[in-house]
Amino acid sequence: MIQNLVKRIFDIREGEFKVSLWMLSYIFLTIAVLLIVKPTVNALFLSELGVEQLPFAFLLVAITAIASSFFYSRAVSKYALNKVIETTLISSILILVGLGILLTLNIVNIWVLYFFYVWVAIYAVLSASQFWVLANLVYNVREAKRLFGFIGSGAIMGGILGGYLTSILAPFIGNENLVFIAAFFLLFCIPLLRRVWKTRVKKLGEFKEKKRTVTKSERPLRLILKSKHLTYIACIVAVSVLVAKLVDYLFSDFAAASFTDADELTAFFAFWFSTFNLLSLVIQLFFTHRIVGIWGVGFSLLLLPIGIFGGSLFFLILPELSAVVVIKAMDGVLKQSVHKSASELLALPLPFELKNKTKSFIDVVVDSIATGIAGCLLIFVIRGLDLPSLYIGVLILLLVALWLFFIYKVRQEYYKTFRSNLEVLTDKKIKSRKIKEKPSSVVSGMRTVFKNGTEEQILYMLGKLMEINDKRFEEDVEKLLDNPSNKVKTAAIQNLYFLNSKSMTADIGRLLQIDDKALTIATLEYVLRFAEKDSEFVYDHYLYHPNPRIADAALFCLAREVRDNFSLQKRFNVKESIALKVKNIELETVPATELKSLIETIGVANLPDFYPLLPQYLNHPDQDIVSTTILAMGNTMHPPFIQQLAPFLGVKHFRKNTITALHDYGASVLPILTAMVQNRRHPLPILRFIPMVLQSFNSQQAIKSLLLLLSDTDLTVRLEVVRALSAIRSSHPELKFNRYKVVTSIYEECKLHHQTLAAMHTQIIISYRNRKKSKREISDFERAARTSLLELLERRLDSGLERIFKLLGLRYRQNDVDIAYEGLVSDKEEAQANAIEFLDNLLTGDLKRKLLPIIEDSALDISSEEELQKIKHKIPTEMECFQLLLKSNDLKVKLAVLYLIQQQGEEKYLTVVEPYIMNADPKVQSFAQDALKALQLHRP
Repeated sequence: MIQNLVKRIFDIREGEFKVSLWMLSYIFLTIAVLLIVKPTVNALFLSELGVEQLPFAFLLVAITAIASSFFYSRAVSKYALNKVIETTLISSILILVGLGILLTLNIVNIWVLYFFYVWVAIYAVLSASQFWVLANLVYNVREAKRLFGFIGSGAIMGGILGGYLTSILAPFIGNENLVFIAAFFLLFCIPLLRRVWKTRVKKLGEFKEKKRTVTKSERPLRLILKSKHLTYIACIVAVSVLVAKLVDYLFSDFAAASFTDADELTAFFAFWFSTFNLLSLVIQLFFTHRIVGIWGVGFSLLLLPIGIFGGSLFFLILPELSAVVVIKAMDGVLKQSVHKSASELLALPLPFELKNKTKSFIDVVVDSIATGIAGCLLIFVIRGLDLPSLYIGVLILLLVALWLFFIYKVRQEYYKTFRSNLEVLTDKKIKSRKIKEKPSSVVSGMRTVFKNGTEEQILYMLGKLMEINDKRFEEDVEKLLDNPSNKVKTAAIQNLYFLNSKSMTADIGRLLQIDDKALTIATLEYVLRFAEKDSEFVYDHYLYHPNPRIADAALFCLAREVRDNFSLQKRFNVKESIALKVKNIELETVPATELKSLIETIGVANLPDFYPLLPQYLNHPDQDIVSTTILAMGNTMHPPFIQQLAPFLGVKHFRKNTITALHDYGASVLPILTAMVQNRRHPLPILRFIPMVLQSFNSQQAIKSLLLLLSDTDLTVRLEVVRALSAIRSSHPELKFNRYKVVTSIYEECKLHHQTLAAMHTQIIISYRNRKKSKREISDFERAARTSLLELLERRLDSGLERIFKLLGLRYRQNDVDIAYEGLVSDKEEAQANAIEFLDNLLTGDLKRKLLPIIEDSALDISSEEELQKIKHKIPTEMECFQLLLKSNDLKVKLAVLYLIQQQGEEKYLTVVEPYIMNADPKVQSFAQDALKALQLHRP
């Protein structure tokens, strides 16, 4: 009965309830433990050490949090997440038991109390972070949007229960026994973790697991500083944390003065922490959406600082515990309700990827630094100047004023960002207005766009709405189903999938009549949203619909919806339905559209039994079916398909889809692709496109993989690697490049360029002599062969120069290097001279010494005899030139040299050719043998 009620309220599907209940229980126990331990440790700390030591604790928490985050990130990257979480749980249990034993034996000193105070602060951040990383592994995006509300309620319930339990039991059983209860609660998290991991995560496979794991973003500080919007958000977080810590200090100070007994102080803290959680829950459920929706983001953000400001004024008038409780209540209640919802909307105009990359940094690092600053203020200002606690209230008022300033600034940026985003999406720019003329509420602004915006603007807003799933927009989105654009209809029905949780309101029949595949799929996904309540409705009307487009789309949607829910797969007979489709296709010829739908369905269904069918369609005569198959194989993330997909990189028509398919495997495919190039598992014409795949990830891992290939023996591979690195640098300048590796590669390229230039000079001189001074008759074949070699060397010089400058762009400012390169390759002598002068000032040290001579030589017109006289380096003989070129890793150059030797027919080159007669490359071997025969014929 209760289970069915919960399922209906939170839209929990069959096969999801047990796992969701385990996850809810996990976070319930974790937060309950926190609300038992936090009041206990805080009370002990204040009772034994006094409030005077609290600022030092704040400072130590900040230092420890920043330092531990580094080591924790290393641990997560090295070990499986479940092992890291389990180790954390076991360590926490042992620490709690140790604390309980020390309290029982009355062994408590300053170091013990500092250790446990800091540990509780770290535990508060780490436990929540680990849980939500685990949740992202357990649930896919669609499941997460439906179920995170239900699971998150466990945290609130745990906070309420843990606090009230502590406030009731502390005076009766003492703090030491409360700590043992907390350890006992935490012990149950271990079997819950193992059950969840075994049931859901272990079945994902390596690629799906790693792809869902949220990795730590690289250099988020740089991203924050580049965006005024993000900078102000970070400032607001920092000031709010700073104020919260000062309020904590006041709350602790007055509470410790009022309750001298540690157990009574624990009960006091626990009661108020739970009460704040309870009030926050009530406001979140019944008032937050109304406040944010009616008064907008700006006003909603003001409520928390204004509340603290009013409480601080009350404290200055009446400096007693009751006034401090009011300030603490404002912070504890409003921060997790109205302020949190307004903050989420505040970040709405920013790209979703940017928010993800910077969120953890703001939440952890900025929070920790602000905590440390609070400690410094209390140590050096309040204690240093020996000021009474009343001055903390004054300090809070000053900080609130700064907080209000940042809110004003971020509100301006908020509307600027939204306006610029909308302007980009339309040809007709919106006329600029003053900030005062902006809409007062983001809700009303979004509704205005839904009513009067262009197609692009409406799609943009619907995309943003998908990030927040605000049910207030349900009616507005429903009206968009009448929009003439099928793209808008599709995006609208996709939003209704999450916005409407009670019953279907869309006109399904009318939408399904429209012959648009994307709209059909989105509509049927919406239908499947309610399938559990009436599964016959889905089966009778859609899976067996007479229109193949609808029937195929229904099976595709169902397969994708339940791909990770094996219970629902079985209930809806997904495997049998796909098998029936496969059988029908094998028995008769079906339209290409039906075959493509089946391939797409197998790709998303997560049913490995059907995977062997996909490779056979890679040889299909219809190119669209081959393209569909490539994408479907990527969707499966089936490891053996990686090697089968790689050859299609060499086919221009399929290259884009192949890159997408390989990218779908996630970052864990990067080492495999890198090894593919290093071990030459495919022909070079295919491997040369691997760097394009690596580039598509635009991540620090991708850079690491590309740098490993930077010393590849094949020059074309090297050029593609350098181009990929340059593209990543251009689009993601915040990422780091190994300067030592880059500079070493520049030196190697300089050496190769120098050798190529020398060889080319030799060939030009010989060609010139043959025309002017040669005593022997030169055949047309020999002239053509030498011309071909010269053209190859010229192209090699051009590509080498490009590689050098692309690499320089990783070492210096890319724009500066690009300007220099454009000038150098220009036909105008003045531009070339300016480019060389510019580089002379830009380059430094050994790079300048080695590069400038090469660049100066490259600028020479070496086709004229006068210019050849200016060359300063030694020009090799033709014998030395041939030996040098044959040692290179350029296949075409090797073949051109051997062909030229064959046409010359001079016996002296026998020793040059003989080492290549049994070469591993069949083309080199064949050309060498032909050259040897020609040389032997000319023997006297």
